[in-house]
This record gives sequence, structure tokens and C-alpha cells, in this order.
Amino acid sequence: MKLNEKFVITINRELGSGGRTIGEKLAKRLHVPFYDKALIQGLKEKYSLTTEEIERLKGQQHNWWADFKRSLKIMPSFAAPNIIPSKTAIPDFLITDDIFQSETQILKGIAEDESCVIAGRSGFYVLRDHPNHLSILIQAPMEHRINHLVTRRGITPAEAEKIIKEVDKGRERYVKKYTGTSRYDTRNYDIVFNAANHTEDEIVDLIMKYIQK
Repeated sequence: MKLNEKFVITINRELGSGGRTIGEKLAKRLHVPFYDKALIQGLKEKYSLTTEEIERLKGQQHNWWADFKRSLKIMPSFAAPNIIPSKTAIPDFLITDDIFQSETQILKGIAEDESCVIAGRSGFYVLRDHPNHLSILIQAPMEHRINHLVTRRGITPAEAEKIIKEVDKGRERYVKKYTGTSRYDTRNYDIVFNAANHTEDEIVDLIMKYIQK
């Protein structure tokens, strides 16, 4: 991957692996925007970015995403809390074909406009043909994931395990339906990390070393 050219890093991660935090920290190290599921869904819903609306915007200007950002004066970090309510993300099992198609167009528009880090949303598949793309999978053993959720959410281990299994099932169903592959197929990624073997910062350091090679 070439840092002196427009790039995109996609991170697929298991719930409780710390993958989202790793993505945020990596984006900060690289001084690029970070996008995740809640952000993309929030933008889509707040600004009515249906497939039809995106096609209309694309018809007006080739790089519709850049034009869209300028028209709304959105900063690259998307830090404003009124833009993205982080708890409103639609569960993967409720995603419709139209939602998937509109989110696909948003991802492609983002990657065309700027270097960035994207977590989730089948970015590894949607952006697989991007000329400067690094695909990463963050995994961890169930015990590590349970402990992570217990610490972060203040729930019991039993509750954490139930949530993890439900999310795993929903995400795998979503990925198989819309990509025809499994999110666990390591052939979809350039790098795979076991988060139990490293801290989040150590994983970011390892990714940076890989990139800088």
C-alpha cells in the first residue's frame, strides 16, 4: 500500500475484539477520516441518501461524495454529535437490498474522494478492486471477547456471550447474502490479527510497520 497516494484501509472485526478502537487509532495515526457502520447509516438516513438520490448526485458530478461533503460543509472527522447518533445503527439482519446498495455507493464515493479507514460494512468486499486497498481482520478467542464486553458495557459474562453469538450469526448471514463469501475466509484479507496476543496500540504499531514497508 502506498501512503503517498489515495488509499483505503478496511477493517472487519469480531465484536469484542477491539477492532473498532484499533480502526480509530489507526486513522488518527495516519491523519485520515474514520468511518464505521453507525456513521454511514446515520449519514444515509439523515440526508436521505437512497440509491435513487445517489444516482441523481452522481449524474450531476462524477465525484458526488466530494460535492456532497462540500454542500453540507462536513468536516472529514465527522465529529459533530448531531450528525451521527451512534446507537441507531440498523442491525445487520434488518438490512435490505436498497440499504446495501446505497451504503455500497457511499463507501465507493468515500474511497474515491479521500484516503480513509473504514470499519465493517463489508468494506473488504465492496472495495476489493480499489487500487490502493489494505484489508484487515481482527479476531479474538471467545473468552477475550466476553471479557471485553463485560468491561466496556458493564454486563454479565452470560449476557456478553449471548450478544456476541447473536451478532456473529447476524453479521455472517449479512456478509454471505451480499458478498457470496464468509467474513471468516482469511483469503479476503491481507492481514489477520488475534487481538488476544496484543494490545490495541501494539496492533496499530504492527499495521503501521506493515504499511511503511
